[in-house]
Amino acid sequence: MKGTITLKGIIFDLDGTLANTLPVCFTAFRQAFFEYLNRHFTDEEISSYFGPSEEGIFQRLVQSEWQACLQMYLDEYEKAHAICEQPFPGIETALSYCQQKNIALGIVTGKGRDSAAISLRYLGLEDYFDTIKTGSANGGIKPLAIKSVLEKWKIAPECVAYVGDSPSDMVDAKEVGVIPLAAAWAKTASFERLEAMAPLATFSTVENFIDWIRLHGQIQ
Repeated sequence: MKGTITLKGIIFDLDGTLANTLPVCFTAFRQAFFEYLNRHFTDEEISSYFGPSEEGIFQRLVQSEWQACLQMYLDEYEKAHAICEQPFPGIETALSYCQQKNIALGIVTGKGRDSAAISLRYLGLEDYFDTIKTGSANGGIKPLAIKSVLEKWKIAPECVAYVGDSPSDMVDAKEVGVIPLAAAWAKTASFERLEAMAPLATFSTVENFIDWIRLHGQIQ
């Protein structure tokens, strides 16, 4: 990652990166789990199951009733989105700037297709992204999804950044060879844990991220 960066594309995680949607996830999971498993789950317990999409989580924990549980989750997810109606301040400015500079924009998230669609609709962000890859019931597939975006864009990995809010996002970005950028602007993110993964940069605010794009997004 040394030398001048020619930034031609940025791929974003969704939850905790584009918007403060993790509390929405936790609320919906808690309601669905209480209904189908008859116990209260903490945020930490819920996040420990992340990796597979919601479909995969419910298939594992609820088993035969997973489809009904998923539907309840999606209903509760949509209701709970009232607590998160906007992206993080500055995100739309960043996305608009990238569009102006012809920087390709995509999303790779571990969320299922339906919950991702709900969030992007509520946040009004659908039109910024030409490529959206969602998660798999079988487990984490972010490296494969990032590779598929690169193939579609026909852009070399060293010219594309992946922006995420979890340490595993940095691991996945490095596995593919894209630029790992850590989004630490959410209250749910840990600056220290992200920094420990040695991303190219860690941003405590979206404004810092925008400044980085302006400095390093050199289009040729």
